Amino acid sequence: MDLFSESSSNNDNPTTTTTTTTPPTATTSAAASATTPSRYENQKRRDWNTFCQYLRNHRPPLALQMCSGAHVLEFLRYLDQFGKTKVHNQTCPFFGLPNPPAPCPCPLRQAWGSLDALIGRLRAAYEENGGRAEGNPFGARAVRLYLREVRDFQAKARGVSYEKKRKRPKQKINTSSTTTQDHHQDSTT
Repeated sequence: MDLFSESSSNNDNPTTTTTTTTPPTATTSAAASATTPSRYENQKRRDWNTFCQYLRNHRPPLALQMCSGAHVLEFLRYLDQFGKTKVHNQTCPFFGLPNPPAPCPCPLRQAWGSLDALIGRLRAAYEENGGRAEGNPFGARAVRLYLREVRDFQAKARGVSYEKKRKRPKQKINTSSTTTQDHHQDSTT
């Protein structure tokens, strides 16, 4: 018998029934299985839990309401130790080479794209968990500047361009009805 089940085994009384109470989590998980969270939602939840754990382990422990952009920057720097992207120092002979010919002692860091996506998910999670949009530490100016600096430095160090991809203009299809084509162009601009 588990912690959430209660059974009566009195065989003398035929009116005695076995009752089972389900825990609140079972009811919640049954409802959740009907609508499985997306991969993005799962990652956002894991990222949020990781950040909250970081705040609890911080010395002194921090309440979420007291968290600022500076604490977010500390968190991002903490995450660098778990990175998998080689970022060459300026003194490294392979600085600026996208595919270095030999190993070097330069550190592994979090890639800019990973940090950018992480901040986007945490920014959304903060507001979903009761935070005010105007006080969101993940949207702080210092965080945006830090991400820009990381992007620019990694682009130089790795010889990789992080320019935004341009959307290709849709090719016009000649049809007999030019009014629908003109209307479609007006609605997309």
